Amino acid sequence: MNAQLALQSYGSVKVDAAVQGANAHRLTLMLFDGFLERIAQAKGAIQQNDIELRGKKINAAVSILLGLRNALNLEQGGELAENLDSLYDYVQRTLSQAHIKASEELLDECGRLMAQVASSWREIG
Repeated sequence: MNAQLALQSYGSVKVDAAVQGANAHRLTLMLFDGFLERIAQAKGAIQQNDIELRGKKINAAVSILLGLRNALNLEQGGELAENLDSLYDYVQRTLSQAHIKASEELLDECGRLMAQVASSWREIG
């Protein structure tokens, strides 16, 4: 087993253990952290002119965003849930534009918006 594969396996086990021991609030924080990490990785891919990696990382961020959107309860969450849904929709569309334009600025905007939501989520914990 090479070192990279061993590191990936360790990371996978570490994430699996964290997920198993987490409550819903902590799982949501993990999604926000994962989203922000994918944004940073996509920015790195833009800087390295790695189109394939950029696409993979932006797609991973979109997948996380869809998970957050699917977790919203629009009936019980009222206006707050509707506002979050609109924000997530905007971020998703902006991520698509960031990929098309290879735009670090658009990725930064998505990261800032989601970091603000994540910060609020941390405070209610």
